[in-house]
Amino acid sequence: MNLPTAHTALICVALPGLAISTEQGQLTGHGLEGFYRSGRRMLSRCRLRVAGREPLAVQARMIAADQARFVATLSLTADGGPDPDVLVERTRYADGTERITLRSAAHRPLRLPVEVALGTDLAELGAVAAGRSGPDLPASVYDSGMRWSSAAGHSVVTADPPPSDALASAGLLRWEFELPPGGTRSVELRVGPAGAGPIRAVARGATSPLAPARATGDDSRVETLLRTSIEDLRALLLRDPVQPSDTHLAAGAPWRCGMAPAEALAAARMTLPLGTRLAAGTLRTLARTQLVGAGPRSGLIPGPRRQAGAQLPPSCTGQEATLLFPVVLAEARRWGLSEPETEELLPAAERCLQWLRTAAGDDMYLSDPNPGGPWRCETQAHAHRAALLGADLLDAYGRGGGAELRGWAGEMRTAFQEDFWIEDRGGGRPAAARLPGKRLVPHLGAGSVHLLDTGLLGAGAPAPGLLDKVQTEQLARLLGGPAMDSGWGLRSLGAKEIGYNPFGHRSGAVRVHETALAVAGLAAAGYEKEASSLLLGVLSAAEAFGHRLPEMYAGERRAEGGAPAPHPTACRPAATAAAAGVLLLTTLAGIRPDAPARTVTLRPVRGAPLGEIELTGLRVAGAAFSVRVSRLGLAVVEEAADGLQLGA
Repeated sequence: MNLPTAHTALICVALPGLAISTEQGQLTGHGLEGFYRSGRRMLSRCRLRVAGREPLAVQARMIAADQARFVATLSLTADGGPDPDVLVERTRYADGTERITLRSAAHRPLRLPVEVALGTDLAELGAVAAGRSGPDLPASVYDSGMRWSSAAGHSVVTADPPPSDALASAGLLRWEFELPPGGTRSVELRVGPAGAGPIRAVARGATSPLAPARATGDDSRVETLLRTSIEDLRALLLRDPVQPSDTHLAAGAPWRCGMAPAEALAAARMTLPLGTRLAAGTLRTLARTQLVGAGPRSGLIPGPRRQAGAQLPPSCTGQEATLLFPVVLAEARRWGLSEPETEELLPAAERCLQWLRTAAGDDMYLSDPNPGGPWRCETQAHAHRAALLGADLLDAYGRGGGAELRGWAGEMRTAFQEDFWIEDRGGGRPAAARLPGKRLVPHLGAGSVHLLDTGLLGAGAPAPGLLDKVQTEQLARLLGGPAMDSGWGLRSLGAKEIGYNPFGHRSGAVRVHETALAVAGLAAAGYEKEASSLLLGVLSAAEAFGHRLPEMYAGERRAEGGAPAPHPTACRPAATAAAAGVLLLTTLAGIRPDAPARTVTLRPVRGAPLGEIELTGLRVAGAAFSVRVSRLGLAVVEEAADGLQLGA
């Protein structure tokens, strides 16, 4: 299916509400335009005319994750000079509200007829994306607005003040306003299903599971990036319908406004510096979906297939989620997840680990998606990390199986360094995958960054990775080289590889999540030059995107005075991209907590690529945590939980 382009749209998000607009501000019914609730388009047309004319659009911008502001002007006389007589401001909200304000700039009183033409098809977002939305439904006058009905449901628009006239056949609401010089008049429209109240966003007030952290420093971009990232994360929050107190992140807007297990876990993991509540809610939600009972799939967390590019078949995100589950639980415990919450989730983590041992069987490696291969590089990295952090978790609670998992991981580590490494004149590289017959897929891609994402153990120590020291150094050199580092972030496939396409979502585009993992992994391994280059690149890209990072953008080489090209179908906002903003900035401080031991270790990036930076309002061990990194790369804790000690 060819999706409509979304890269130029202004997308207001406060799930389950969306408002999608073009820069013109008018909702015309074309493409994705409209107000949506729970994946259904409640209103597709909202065209404003003042004194018989459409105002001239002059500005459109996002003012918050759930709000967009549109400014237009109107000249009423032919000989009035270049200055407009009326300013029109429209503020559109994801919850289905639109406020239209007219402000007179004329020197005489104005009598202004105002019309709003409304319509909807009540189509599902998937049908809209596929071009199967259907015609507008007939409207009926209802209360102070309009109503539309179909077998799929009902939609109502109400207006305040009520219109002076309503014409159902055209879906038209009319007012007559008198404006003195400098005077204003406003109309507020509310859109939603019949009988439904306003949207109650998960993140409002004290209900948000994400701490309102702040970043300040020499580079002013850090403040905006962190604020926007947290706003986008809050906008994507959903409640589990089975247990509404548990929240998780939708994958992204506009296409993926529901749960994607692997991405929800990955985003929750990257946001652990903002507290453990999101991770806990995500883990509990997914534990309720876990397969139980007999059979080889027992313990698996179901998930859809994901395209992997031209070189490999689609991968199973359910496997990735299953391997992430014990990792997120183990690391959430290090950040401060309470013992009762951890113990509650431990049986589900044990089932994930048992699935891993069953799926691997007598083999050294874990195949994906079929038992006969391929054996992907990143799948082995996920499995190895799950085994080590899972063993650590089992030991902490006196459960058996930890020694077996460590032994299997150790054997995998020894074999992997030979079986998955391709020697060449450039120093070698990790294979993307092994195929039946021990054939290797040699292309260099961003999947290799998972080899650096080894996970966090106790006392601030990173878990061992699958590569030895020499191989890790070579991988760092490759990731920091011009074939992978585009200048805007890490390409998903190297520019010299067969099949490279700068817009290919798995074959050359920059994926923000993988770039952030590369920055964190390279910094933790001591390769600060390569980490800093990728960090600065994605920070420049964020600036070009108004600090609302999309999930991906083109991997074209950065040129002086240029800007990253948007991917036309990327989600923006996206959970992993917004969470990556948190990981990128907290990596600079190198925060490695061990809440059960009441310690926190700091391993800041010594080169201080952004100068001085201070992070306040983070959460470690259940309390506020603030840290400052100086221009010399020295970290100082400014605020912490009582009794929390600085580790060596």
